[in-house]
Amino acid sequence: MGKTVAVLGASGDRRKYGNKAVRAFRQEGWTVYPVNAKADEIEGLKCYHTLAETPGPVDRISVYLPPALGRQLLPEIARKGAREVFFNPGSEDKELVEQAQTLGIRPILACSVLSIGRHPEEYPDE
Repeated sequence: MGKTVAVLGASGDRRKYGNKAVRAFRQEGWTVYPVNAKADEIEGLKCYHTLAETPGPVDRISVYLPPALGRQLLPEIARKGAREVFFNPGSEDKELVEQAQTLGIRPILACSVLSIGRHPEEYPDE
């Protein structure tokens, strides 16, 4: 079975990094669970309104949300139990990192797309 990733802040807007991540992970063979409270489908994939709705355990959570919203979701992220939790540039701040660590999450502060050997610029805005 391949690797699984939940993309928090997935977007239908192809200009946003939450969309580029969905495309990049799919291209690299990951099973992708887009998570967006207001969308039903992103890039042809079923979109989940909450992280808790995603099937089974996930290998990685990739966060593309403002820090204030990310802080609200930390308990749900912790419950999901992913081995890797990436807070992409702009989604983290000192308070979020401290709260994540308190909940037992080891935050990775890096671009998750780069970590799989892709670059966001490879994915056109159209």
